[in-house]
Amino acid sequence: MKAIITVLGKDKVGIIARVCVFLAERQINVLEISQTIIKGYFDMMMIVDLAGLTTSFEETSKGLEALGGDIGVVIRCQREEIFESMHRI
Repeated sequence: MKAIITVLGKDKVGIIARVCVFLAERQINVLEISQTIIKGYFDMMMIVDLAGLTTSFEETSKGLEALGGDIGVVIRCQREEIFESMHRI
């Protein structure tokens, strides 16, 4: 199972590190990552593999949202199939 994680907010040191540590602690593998900084705003999208997930998807999503609050960004996590369904034309 795969998921899409998005991170948006003002750029600061350590955003990628904090998110990646959170994921590694839960055995979530990062398959692809893209990040951009535009006029001081940080934007990142990750495709991750949840096959080794050590917690529930819901708990992981809520944990990522809480992490975002701690570091001053907005983090969202969606299952890949839901993300694709929402973005079909």
